[in-house]
Amino acid sequence: MARAAIPGRLSVRRAWRPAVLVDRWAETSSASTLVLEVDDWPGHLAGQHVDVQLTAEDGYQASRSYSLAAPADGDRIEITVQRLPRGEVSPFLVDELAPEAVLEVRGPLGGWFVWRAKDRGPVLLVAGGSGIVPLMAMIRARAGVSRAPFRLLYSVRTPQDRIYAAELHRRAEDDGGLDVAWVHTRTAPAGDPRPPGRLGADDLAGHGWPPDGDATCYVCGPTGFVEAASTLLLAAGHDPGRIRTERFGGA
Repeated sequence: MARAAIPGRLSVRRAWRPAVLVDRWAETSSASTLVLEVDDWPGHLAGQHVDVQLTAEDGYQASRSYSLAAPADGDRIEITVQRLPRGEVSPFLVDELAPEAVLEVRGPLGGWFVWRAKDRGPVLLVAGGSGIVPLMAMIRARAGVSRAPFRLLYSVRTPQDRIYAAELHRRAEDDGGLDVAWVHTRTAPAGDPRPPGRLGADDLAGHGWPPDGDATCYVCGPTGFVEAASTLLLAAGHDPGRIRTERFGGA
């Protein structure tokens, strides 16, 4: 059963704790989901993240932040990591981290970019690349506990870059309250009526919520994508107070 993050336990969330890799699977050719077991995990909210720290044999340490991809399963948490071509940590996590390996995590962290089941209003999720990860946590957290209508607009370079593609298709087919639309910037699948290109105002108008619908908008992806998407939402008339953003980039 998923547990909510407990307010007031800041010292617990800020402490480094050992995490054991208990399962993993590939999502795309460059992204993998890692299942970590962390003793006495305090629970977390959809949209929060953790810091992950690696320590080399010579004592050198490197840490990076990764969004939590799903509600907690007891003491097990999931992160989805995309390999960065010149990354220091992500290639090791995606390609080399061995089963039962122990690393350290700190969290859960973050309190603004979160969705709670008590939030009943419509939600617009706008993802760029691996920015889908915290938004997928929201979709998964919603299942079975909320009827809040969700719309996801997911921008990727090619169809092969879609993270969680099969699950998103299944959830969209099985859940009338979830709508999923794709934006392909480099190569679109055969028969796609939308030509390849960046996210635009027409995409948001056609697949998002109208600005007077009081939707909460969550935007996550690379910095340039988040800035562009936020600008489009503001230009369309969405309330700035209802636009929540999270961005990332290489270290």
